[in-house]
Amino acid sequence: MRFLPRLVILAALGIATFLSWRLLLQSTAINQGDLVATLTLDTFLHIQQLRKKRLRAFCSRSGKATALPKNREERARLLSSLRVSTKLDLLYCQVPSTGVEEWQELLEKLEEKENMTVPVLLPYPRWHASEMQLSKFNLTEVEAVLGSYTKVLFIRDPFQRLISAFMQGMGSSPSFSSFVQDVVDSGPHNTSTTWRPLVSLCRPCLIQYDYVVAFGSLRQELGHLLRWAGLPADSLLPEFTDTQVQWTYSWLSEQMFSELSLQQKKQLSHFYRWDLSAFPFSSSLLTELLSTPET
Repeated sequence: MRFLPRLVILAALGIATFLSWRLLLQSTAINQGDLVATLTLDTFLHIQQLRKKRLRAFCSRSGKATALPKNREERARLLSSLRVSTKLDLLYCQVPSTGVEEWQELLEKLEEKENMTVPVLLPYPRWHASEMQLSKFNLTEVEAVLGSYTKVLFIRDPFQRLISAFMQGMGSSPSFSSFVQDVVDSGPHNTSTTWRPLVSLCRPCLIQYDYVVAFGSLRQELGHLLRWAGLPADSLLPEFTDTQVQWTYSWLSEQMFSELSLQQKKQLSHFYRWDLSAFPFSSSLLTELLSTPET
């Protein structure tokens, strides 16, 4: 019986997704705060500047680490979520439910093409593995990767990430309210990577990301990103469904947010305080409850 709430939510989500898809077919205007349906290269680059400016301002206020630790174990802990493609000279942070799964699928297709190697000089032989953890590299290699690779960060409203984790059956809580309580009680550093704050996972003050890509506009943003990075991949881009899902989750978020007590809402806002301050999640339901983001 404890999984009945998830079944009800999934059924509602299916109906909402169908309705939002119909609306998508009837409308060409997609309003996502700082994005519109037709995203030109100039607009994309301008949006990137704004996102990175906000991120730099957050880092300057928060006092987060900006230098690589010399200690290998500490460095491995900080870099544990970072993955690299040594063939394509790309680095990204692996955060579930942000579009990274489709990104990995795309990288696999690109790596299969023999003429896709990007010539960047590095102080070690190239390993053409499908995926490698940056934490496995030594300090010299890590510094070389961070100084030469194209670095990509995927972001998504933290409350929507949390809903996605609950719907996928993460945890053993019978209700969303009890699931949220388990999350906030665990603390932002000891919790699952599935819903851990992006700042804790991806270390954006330590890693100077070249691109910050938002869930809800993946196809357009990644298309510009790859072309700008010298990787023409229009024919290989997967069918991202994040735009439709984003619409559905906007409705679903309000329903599930209403299930939480005021105390839980405040606890959750505090749990994700760094993400809400570092990234443009102005439409997140948690933003209004944010009081002291850097403490």
